[in-house]
Amino acid sequence: MKLSVKVQKKFPSFTLDVSWDAYNEISVLFGSSGAGKSMTLNHISGFSKPDTGQIIYGDKVYYDSDLKIDIPPQKRPFGYVFQTNSLFPHMTVEENICYGLKDLPKKEKKERVMEIAEQMQLKSLLHRSSQEISGGQKQRVALARSLVRKPELLLLDEPFSSLDTPIRIEMQNLLRDIRDNYNIPIVLITHDILEARRIADRVIIYSEGRILQDDTIEEVFRHPNHVLVEQLIQPYPFLDISKKG
Repeated sequence: MKLSVKVQKKFPSFTLDVSWDAYNEISVLFGSSGAGKSMTLNHISGFSKPDTGQIIYGDKVYYDSDLKIDIPPQKRPFGYVFQTNSLFPHMTVEENICYGLKDLPKKEKKERVMEIAEQMQLKSLLHRSSQEISGGQKQRVALARSLVRKPELLLLDEPFSSLDTPIRIEMQNLLRDIRDNYNIPIVLITHDILEARRIADRVIIYSEGRILQDDTIEEVFRHPNHVLVEQLIQPYPFLDISKKG
């Protein structure tokens, strides 16, 4: 399905004014810190409110400033994974995963948790404390907790930035598997152009609250359409864009 985002929000230092669409693919929001990427995700999720604009997913309007529509976050069928995994330290892995399934019957909860734990390679960790597992495992649990609710859309704010490179690549590959298996739009923020290169179907480049370029990663490197885009990709002038992985 299609996610349509058109939001405006005025801040003391800049004004966020962006408009873009996302489909059943991985769309990466890329750019320097403070460009408005995280605020855009917060608007989509409902954690913050734009001044004006629209957020539409499929045929449902979740925010429309003109129509006075603002669906609360808990009623938006979107998964959100933060830069910090936000696990509950006093809970086991299993308890963390099933936290968002409070309204389901016990049997269905168990079935869903076991299914997602197998997909995310977490079955052997279910009874471990969330404090006893590695950083990569914690991010798997955070992803599992979002996916177990069967979201219609997945939002990720720099979810792998604190991980070592081998674990980051492993998690990036996992995200591509999620894209293929769940067939939902995935919107991810990163400051790492190599990460964008590995996983993005499309890149939306932000700068000071505006979009500089919205294209495939290959097109961005072949035909950057703004001097600031050139500066962002300049450290990697010989980056192989012929294939991913």
